[in-house]
Amino acid sequence: MMHALVEIAYLAAIVLFILALYWMNDPKSARRSVSAGVAAMALAMAATWSRPEVVHHLWIIIALVGGVVVGVPLSRVALTAVPQRTALSHAFGGLAAGLVGTAKYYMWFGEDPAELTGFRMTAIVVETLLGFLTLTGSLMAAGKLHGVSWIPQRPVIYPMQNATNLGLLLLALAIGVFLIVNPTGSAVAFPMLIALSLAFGVLLIIPIGGADMPTVISILNAYAGLSAVAMGFVLDSRLLVVAGALDGASGLILSIIMCRAMNRSFTNVLFGGFGQVQAPTAAGAEDRHYKEETIEGAAQSLEMARLVIIVPGYGMAVAHAQHRVAELYDQLTKRGTTVKFVIHPVAGRMPGHMNVLLAEAEIPYDDIVEMDDMNPDMAQVDVALIIGANDVVNPAAKEQKGCPIYGMPIIEAHRAKTVFAIKRGKSTGFAGIENDLYFRDETFMLFGDAKDVVGELTKQLSVDAAAAA
Repeated sequence: MMHALVEIAYLAAIVLFILALYWMNDPKSARRSVSAGVAAMALAMAATWSRPEVVHHLWIIIALVGGVVVGVPLSRVALTAVPQRTALSHAFGGLAAGLVGTAKYYMWFGEDPAELTGFRMTAIVVETLLGFLTLTGSLMAAGKLHGVSWIPQRPVIYPMQNATNLGLLLLALAIGVFLIVNPTGSAVAFPMLIALSLAFGVLLIIPIGGADMPTVISILNAYAGLSAVAMGFVLDSRLLVVAGALDGASGLILSIIMCRAMNRSFTNVLFGGFGQVQAPTAAGAEDRHYKEETIEGAAQSLEMARLVIIVPGYGMAVAHAQHRVAELYDQLTKRGTTVKFVIHPVAGRMPGHMNVLLAEAEIPYDDIVEMDDMNPDMAQVDVALIIGANDVVNPAAKEQKGCPIYGMPIIEAHRAKTVFAIKRGKSTGFAGIENDLYFRDETFMLFGDAKDVVGELTKQLSVDAAAAA
């Protein structure tokens, strides 16, 4: 009877996991998706704990307490830290899979080597390789995103890098094949597999620059999901197989979408060193200068505009400016101005980063449009307001062959009649190159913290409205 109830609970959890993934497709149902995912995980954990063969309850309680102690603080991080927190979650998932694979291997190795069948060893090898690779890769990604001083933010490129990485991977696979054929043939083979997996995770991430981090996070998500699938086969858990497959497939699909958004292939993202600093190539480039505008002048242009687009970027997240942006949106729409938010698929440091910020500020979903939907009508835009975005609006991606971001689809803000760019300073974006948009005739800079600048714009519009009344 208990076995039947556990299987029914597992089935219900699987359905909830599928619905959670489906509801995540639409911002309007995203909250329902999170609730469904939490309910599915809670149901799966409770059902597993209630299985008759589970007898060491104290260890489960200790693990639950440890998870709560770590998880609650991680749930309260600032929205700017969500990307690195997500990478840490992937690291924990990879660590869990790697440890489970290691524990099952040595348990069967010592107690009953006959249990190490070819199928089980294949699953253990895949689980261990992907799990520990995901662990170190995710930790490196989190470190890059968080700006850890001893982890280089720019891509680290060295001679024979691709050949070295490929050689390590082939060596790890060769050891894996050896273990599958002869699981107990060597006492050092499995530790070597673990060591190579850990090393490969680090080497996989160091040549990748910050501009590619959204894709890296989604790929690591796919790796974590695939390691969970292998763990499901090792533990004979259909629930883990299904949940891991959903996780892996969604991460893979999202990675493909991200790569298309950047016009990059998987091999380019993982091994191409995208994001290297480019030396100036254009003669006289060092003589270019920014044109600045006052808050009063920018507010006056916004007052006269009929169609305004706002392009948010990571600078908005860093400044926690989303609520001020919502106030500016309210001021403009009250005047009858049409305001649209245009989000690049890789804006910020993780997929959907800007969408989360705008949702928190309660921007209407109907006024958030896709890049491809807005670009054809960009010439009709009176004012484009760029808030902390850089590479995703850089015309060099369309006009300068050989630059690091050439070929990446961008929001074509340079086609708007007037562009105002809010920027904290004169530093380059993640790709390490100057943004040509900021030096064009139609572009004017508003230097300063995004929260302060947007607040001043809103205040000026309010003053002008009161004076007009």
